Amino acid sequence: MTSIKFDRRALLGTAGLGIIASPAIISGRAFAQESKPQAIDRVTPPDIHKFKVGGFQVLVVKDGARPSGNPQETFGTNQSAEAVGTLLNENFLPADKFVNSFSPTLVDTGSEVILFDTGLGKAARAQGGGRLIEGLAAAGYMPEDISIVVITHMHGDHIGGIMEDGKPAFPKARYVAGETEYNFWSDAARAGTPAEGNHKAVLANVKPHAEKMTFLKDGGDVVSGITAMTAPGHTPGHLIFNIESEGKRLVLTADTANHYILSLERPEWEVRFDMDKAQAAATRKKVYDMITTDKIAFLGYHMPFPAVGFAERQETGYRFVPKTYQFDI
Repeated sequence: MTSIKFDRRALLGTAGLGIIASPAIISGRAFAQESKPQAIDRVTPPDIHKFKVGGFQVLVVKDGARPSGNPQETFGTNQSAEAVGTLLNENFLPADKFVNSFSPTLVDTGSEVILFDTGLGKAARAQGGGRLIEGLAAAGYMPEDISIVVITHMHGDHIGGIMEDGKPAFPKARYVAGETEYNFWSDAARAGTPAEGNHKAVLANVKPHAEKMTFLKDGGDVVSGITAMTAPGHTPGHLIFNIESEGKRLVLTADTANHYILSLERPEWEVRFDMDKAQAAATRKKVYDMITTDKIAFLGYHMPFPAVGFAERQETGYRFVPKTYQFDI
């Protein structure tokens, strides 16, 4: 298996902490603040997508999608609005709007049912999000079937569904998270800082499960065939995961790249929600250089649903190539 190593330098400077207070990553309230009112369809199940990686069954669930305006305020924050808009127009997208979707992923190994991230949770349901549990049910999985919950990092759109009405949403699961990530967000030193909001969300949703949590470092295994790799910058302890079975391989890149055009085609462009922007850009290049060199499929949490594809190296970055039938033959 090809692996990557990142320099273990300081994970974050003082710059960038202010963005953690943004409601877009703290909780599902961002749906209400940024989405236009719309009719919510609770009859039709949410979008789901199944495919196999060797002997593993993979299920992707569309937990929701949030339309937002002013893309340059989120992506390419060190660029002009005109430059960001031009790149979007060149890729058949509007210059003044973008849509962010959320794709928790389940991997059924045959002996373990592993859920990677939990979406926005109940707080987003009034605005059409938080549909993970519905999507799992549509594929035949009940909350009690989940044996392991893996947290790639602890922003609100990844930990919002851990609890349901004050109780564990996945009552039989044990938990896996990055040690650096948990230590940062659970630290009382976050109180009174711009990171306090996300700190409180971690205390409410993640800390209650700490006794049942396995803390991983770089190279640690969730189970045989699923290995953590450190990919810091977006958050201090952001993890990605290599999934390998029967000679097939997929990398869950989580929030390494958050837009298939603005983050992949221009990996050096700064992103509002990256805590250490320079480190996040360097991590993007390392991860996607690996993916393009080895021609590995990847699944990005915010890529266009079903969020799975390949990356092709270009002069200025990478082109996202959605999967078709590669896993079916």
